[in-house]
Amino acid sequence: MKTVLCYGDSNTWGYNAASGTRFPYKVRWTTRLGEFLGVDYRIIDEGLCGRTTVFDDPLTYGLSGLRLAEPIINSHNPIDLVTVMLGTNDCKGYFGATAQNITEGLRRLIQHMQVLGVRNILIITPIAIDARIYQTETAAVMGNGCSEKSKQLNEYYKALASELQLFHLNANDFATVNTLDFMHFDEESQERFARALAAKIQVIFHIKSKETF
Repeated sequence: MKTVLCYGDSNTWGYNAASGTRFPYKVRWTTRLGEFLGVDYRIIDEGLCGRTTVFDDPLTYGLSGLRLAEPIINSHNPIDLVTVMLGTNDCKGYFGATAQNITEGLRRLIQHMQVLGVRNILIITPIAIDARIYQTETAAVMGNGCSEKSKQLNEYYKALASELQLFHLNANDFATVNTLDFMHFDEESQERFARALAAKIQVIFHIKSKETF
């Protein structure tokens, strides 16, 4: 059985903007991913609302992905693949980070995971924040420029994956934002994204099975 750890933020947790809570278990893309991959895979859902790549949020404790990576990885070892879909919360105005800064944070997180013994990592570019967010109350939390920064991430993430010889997937190719807060997956995207990710993971393990370690 292959163990896949899905490390992310509220879009991995399954935040439902319509209810302000969580999508039902059977709806979430992490659950659907396990269904599509089948019994030979174990999917571990490690999503946390507000999680960043490396930044310590001054308003909420425990949101740095870097700080929590070691206990989470060690508690679930052995792990065959980690998917990392982070960066949306790094776009908050009070962090003052550029898209390049966010990518360097992701680099630091990934290299830390590699030190911890993670051999296979899939970088997932998070869904971009729609500019219509500026018409909602969520804009007060995310700040000016969040949409523009999020839309730059894919170019940087793709280049980082190539540089570090890691796998890459762009969530924007398969998921769409809801029309309430314009930054979280809508319900229909749960299945679409899960199907695409399942196909990508199957390709990854097909490639790895041909390599000699």
